Amino acid sequence: MDLILWRHAEAIDGIPDFDRPLSERGQQQARRVAKWLDKNRPRRLRVIASPTVRTRMTAEAFTSEFEVDDRLATQGGVTDILSAAGWPDESGAVLVVGHQPTLGRVAALLLAGAEADWTVKKGALWWFTNRVRHGETQTVLRAVLTADLA
Repeated sequence: MDLILWRHAEAIDGIPDFDRPLSERGQQQARRVAKWLDKNRPRRLRVIASPTVRTRMTAEAFTSEFEVDDRLATQGGVTDILSAAGWPDESGAVLVVGHQPTLGRVAALLLAGAEADWTVKKGALWWFTNRVRHGETQTVLRAVLTADLA
């Protein structure tokens, strides 16, 4: 299984938090990463996003075919993201468009074996693969891409 974590791009400040749209810079960030994703995407890719406006706008830069999952909202936790994605047992690939600090905590758990407050920059993505080699289950970091490098 492939799991791609994509933090929403830069949003404007404001209240209520749920309704904050992407800024002009955030829209550019989302388009750049979406272009990279389009060139490098796995064949079978399921896309799920938090219900917030900024995450849905980020996902829409890549595709109009995505699911909204309340477990990915700002109050969601690591187990919510992994459950929504079906990690590590789902077949194919899942792209999760979500929020900090939860995405950083998921990345830490997958790579270091414990949740920690790792930072995922706005608009950045982290791509993981789960595989079995010589009878051992492994999590492999395939790519980390920030919006300014896309």
